[in-house]
Amino acid sequence: MGIPVFILAGLLVHCVFLVSIFDIYFSSPLVHGMSPQQTPLPPPAKRVVLFVADGLRADSLYELNSNNRPQAPYLRGILENNGSWGISHTRVPTESRPGHVALIAGFYEDVSAVAKGWKENPVEFDSVFNESKYTWSWGSPDILPMFAKGATGDHVYTFCYTAESEDFGAQDAAELDMWVFDHVKSFFNSSRSNQTLFSALNEEKVVLFLHLLGIDTNGHAHRPNSREYKENIKKVDEGVKEIVSMIDNFYGNDGKTAFILTSDHGMTDWGSHGAGHPSETLTPLIVWGAGVNYPQKVTSQLFEDNFLKEWKLENLKRLDVNQADIAPLMASLIGVPFPLNSVGTLPLEYLNNTAHFKAESIFTNAVQILEQFKVKMSQKKETTLSFLFTPFKPLSDSEQINFLKKTRLYIQQQKYDEAVSLCKTLINLALEGLSYYHTYDRLFLGLSIAVGFVGWTTYVILVIIKTHTNLTKTVQINNKESTVLFYGFAFVGMIIAFFLLIQTCPWTYYVYCLLPVPVWYAVVRELRVIQDLATNLLSLHMGQSIGFFLVCTLGTEILVFSFFYRSTLTVGLLVFAAWPVITQLWVQAKTTALIWTLLCVLLAIFPLMPVVGREPNIPLVYEALFPLVLSGLMFAWINMEQEALQHYGLSHKPKLAVFNFAYATDITQFRQLHLDDVRRSFFFVFFIVTAFFGTGNIASVNSFDPASVYCFLTVFSPFMMGGLLVLKVVIPFVLVSCAFEAVQGTTQLSSKSLFLIVLVISDIMALHFFFLVKDYGSWLDIGTSISHYVLVMSLTIFMMLMNGLAQLLTTKRLELPRRTKHHST
Repeated sequence: MGIPVFILAGLLVHCVFLVSIFDIYFSSPLVHGMSPQQTPLPPPAKRVVLFVADGLRADSLYELNSNNRPQAPYLRGILENNGSWGISHTRVPTESRPGHVALIAGFYEDVSAVAKGWKENPVEFDSVFNESKYTWSWGSPDILPMFAKGATGDHVYTFCYTAESEDFGAQDAAELDMWVFDHVKSFFNSSRSNQTLFSALNEEKVVLFLHLLGIDTNGHAHRPNSREYKENIKKVDEGVKEIVSMIDNFYGNDGKTAFILTSDHGMTDWGSHGAGHPSETLTPLIVWGAGVNYPQKVTSQLFEDNFLKEWKLENLKRLDVNQADIAPLMASLIGVPFPLNSVGTLPLEYLNNTAHFKAESIFTNAVQILEQFKVKMSQKKETTLSFLFTPFKPLSDSEQINFLKKTRLYIQQQKYDEAVSLCKTLINLALEGLSYYHTYDRLFLGLSIAVGFVGWTTYVILVIIKTHTNLTKTVQINNKESTVLFYGFAFVGMIIAFFLLIQTCPWTYYVYCLLPVPVWYAVVRELRVIQDLATNLLSLHMGQSIGFFLVCTLGTEILVFSFFYRSTLTVGLLVFAAWPVITQLWVQAKTTALIWTLLCVLLAIFPLMPVVGREPNIPLVYEALFPLVLSGLMFAWINMEQEALQHYGLSHKPKLAVFNFAYATDITQFRQLHLDDVRRSFFFVFFIVTAFFGTGNIASVNSFDPASVYCFLTVFSPFMMGGLLVLKVVIPFVLVSCAFEAVQGTTQLSSKSLFLIVLVISDIMALHFFFLVKDYGSWLDIGTSISHYVLVMSLTIFMMLMNGLAQLLTTKRLELPRRTKHHST
């Protein structure tokens, strides 16, 4: 296999492995073709007003300030005297779009929306807005259009400010919220002189949605503990008070308006969101008005957290919900069908209604989720061979009928508590079943990817041994054997393709299942190399082989651990500092060894320091010092490697000062690989990981703090900001890659041979993370495990590209045209 073909094959294989994780863990959960379900009893409210204070943390709203007074006096008065309250638990990713989709459509969105910057609809879906008779919404152009775009008919109206208004550098982002409040007031005033609008506003099943982005924008720009963030909460509190009073007056205090205030996500202390920290996933929920329970006094409440005491709310019943539960709550209050894809469970404790109404509502909820389960099951049944199909046993067809009959009977007999209990069991089973069919092919796909992964890594090891060492005799496989092998693997590929075809599988399944075939064909073709290698290994001293294997394993595990604990990098760098002493290198190059040791110790300090941007008292200066120390260490590394080469008697090359990099790629100067070259490659991977994690970019969405790009760009633009952040991260990568290229040149190795060892190390790491990917436990665990895998896979692809860039930067000479200067007299 030629070098260009090998690089292309490598890029293809790694891109497939990288994309596979999204197909296996993050495919869209939505199904279509269900019939709408509606509660048959009259609803308590004619309209619902939804306030979403974007980026508002639960503790920021509920806690008392230093004077023991509430941050939001009006809303505090509501939850103490008029309504019900609790915490709404959001899910990862804690971004604006997925949060609003959960609130308004009742389901947790898949990650495919990230490709559209969390702004567009990757999959069409139903929502409370779509089911309403009319919806009027005011706020951000990033959020409102997606619900209007997905709606059927012309009944969802949006009023947005310009995208340029969302400026993180603006003096006061609370102006965005003032814009919303002012436009709502003028809208209601104008309706008095517009009969059509006035009639529409007085209809039933109306939704008014106020999206308040100021708090989120101020949080990003100034942090949630800032004066600006807290002042914005007060302004929102006053604005909500005015809007509620105005709406009540407009409708003549008819008692038919329900109000909900919540947030799409919280925010970390350092002003970011996206991951699963409690400050991001805990959001406030206050509900009051028509059909809503009044505050319930209690003597004691059991919650794992200590918030009730901090907020001085121990005696008011706290009713926690999942974020997706708010959509069925809104649907129930105004009597519209539950959104078709909703997976939320109606929080009955928020309702102030008859036991009959509650039982009917939760029954509608259960039937609506069961409808999704049925569609999902029939889809999976159609695309699986009957003898291979394993149904979800707890909800067989007979069990479904049994549940529905029993519940309907309980409601007729007025045994409402039993009916509610049965419906909750049915909802849980249907959700389990939805998850079961959604992840039905996960094991099968995971095994296919793992088989391909192991095959690719094995092939790369064989290529290294065959082309860059003296361990094997190059014996070509004879033509007859080659033909048999080719047809054998082609036959296996055809069987797999036929098997997938009769099951009408998506095209991606063909890629994942067929990729291991050519990969393992390439491995089996090198059978002679494997036999030679086995013979050589058996002739070696057993102790040496085991020792080498253990050192390699330990090194890889240190790299894997560094993704979880940054301090592991410090341990590694301190071992590196002692390297010249352990190998006696310091004897022949005392000055170089001393500089190397000092710079290793200096760089080892960085992973122990707090994450940049997390602590207000940690200056960004040390982030600027990091590339400086790293570049010094890279120069020392180049010198040390040349000393190491002479130490092992592998080279008599001239010193670095007279080395010509432009001619370093002369094929006659290359030598075969030595065991020490594995160490060189490990150093490179370790330095790449250090370059990434050194100043605290933990493997998580919210580690990329946008604060550092505000000096270039303050108006929200996910792709432009992301590009600048990536550029900042790339600078240390370039330093390390160029140093590695120089090491390859000065140690007389072909860039391919060392890079292949690097590829093996990073692929073994990636395989670790593939098996560490979770779909259970806390959302932080799940999100982090997927981030790790994506990062390592991206790292491998990225290092392939960096290798090319480094070669260009270190071996090409830039010739500028020389001009003769003319001095005018």
